[in-house]
Amino acid sequence: MRTVGAVLSGWMVVAALPLAAQQFQPPQVGGGATTGTRIGLFGFGVRTGLDFRGTGQFLLGTTLDMGDLFSSRVRIRPSGEIGVFNGDNTFVGSLEALYRFTDDNQVAQPYIGTGFSLAGHEGCGNDPDCPGFWVNLVFGFELHYRSTFNWLLEYHGMDAMRRHRVYIGLTTRRGN
Repeated sequence: MRTVGAVLSGWMVVAALPLAAQQFQPPQVGGGATTGTRIGLFGFGVRTGLDFRGTGQFLLGTTLDMGDLFSSRVRIRPSGEIGVFNGDNTFVGSLEALYRFTDDNQVAQPYIGTGFSLAGHEGCGNDPDCPGFWVNLVFGFELHYRSTFNWLLEYHGMDAMRRHRVYIGLTTRRGN
């Protein structure tokens, strides 16, 4: 039995000799494809704001960076928010396409976009005009905060510019 163990050990050493160590090649960061359509979850953000229609509502929301549309500067961004206080609570789900004027590595990244929203409110089941379909205009900018976060300041002209909302928040940065 001892001989079998020694022979097996010898064969393992001989078999392992031709195997050379491989050098680790880390994945390329930030140098990937920057053109074309890419879909996935690339980041998220949280925001708060005010609706300036009527007595105004306090808004809480979240956004997702779901990818690029045709180029790295055209982004797809779904979002959701709730409005509370000063009237019935409101609920809005949006899908927007944003054009960014600068690359992600700049200190400030201004953007403009458009999209649509489905909007409802408390008691929506009893309202024949609910949910509402809104056309939106968006413009804002992100300011570099930390290596992984940006400040967000944004204006939304919603419901064909009948509602005006301003947001401030934090969003994750791409490429880090």
